[in-house]
Amino acid sequence: MLTEEQIAERFEFGVRLMRDAGALAARYFNNIDSLTIESKGPQDMVSEADRNTEILIRDRLKERFPEDAFFGEETGASALEGTNGVWVVDPIDGTQPFVSGLSDWCISIGFLVGKSPEIGLVFNPTKDELFAARKGHGATLNGKPIYCNKGKTIKDGVVGVGYSMRFPPEITLTIMRNLLEGGGKFHRNGSAALSLCYVACSRLLGYIEAYVNSWDCLAALVIISEAGGKTNDFLADEGLLKGNRIIAAAPAVFSEIEGLFGEESHSN
Repeated sequence: MLTEEQIAERFEFGVRLMRDAGALAARYFNNIDSLTIESKGPQDMVSEADRNTEILIRDRLKERFPEDAFFGEETGASALEGTNGVWVVDPIDGTQPFVSGLSDWCISIGFLVGKSPEIGLVFNPTKDELFAARKGHGATLNGKPIYCNKGKTIKDGVVGVGYSMRFPPEITLTIMRNLLEGGGKFHRNGSAALSLCYVACSRLLGYIEAYVNSWDCLAALVIISEAGGKTNDFLADEGLLKGNRIIAAAPAVFSEIEGLFGEESHSN
């Protein structure tokens, strides 16, 4: 088991690494016309920016913490069992906005010890916004403390709604219908990690999506929790490897947002 000092060391290294990874991704973003872009499936893009940014992160972490495991969207998992912890990385969350020249993308780096997410770092280079949290030490945006929205109902703000091609459109349409009929408003930007951080800093009341991968949300789970928010038990049912639904919100509206699925859901 890692000590507090060892986790703090990883957090500080992660912050520095995030700036370097962000600079690399931003250089690609500023030259998107020359990017090599491929399709991994419907509405699922990958570019050389994704791959090379992840390789930079992976190699720097391996060099500094060789005993830690790594699980990245583009390069996969390495030795997840019997290690001190697992770095869970999405080099560019929001690849479609990225390749479209939109600013709604970010880099996400989380660190998991056993079943406990300990470190969350999410960086949007285009807006120079770094969301950061370490378990038990609060959440910040560019070094300043952040907290979830104080809204009491979905009528008090905006709810982020994601859409996954893994499920039929009817699930998302049900969410949208229930949200709008309940007097709420919706927001979508194409990046789950960024939207979840907007929950942590009170820009959004909550975020809901039928399916995301762990690299899309693990870092943000720490940030939301440390900002006083609530999430479902994303890691249940092998969520780390298989993905899961995600529900995150200010505590007062969590149940209402969870109910947008129109079925019984389970939260932690």
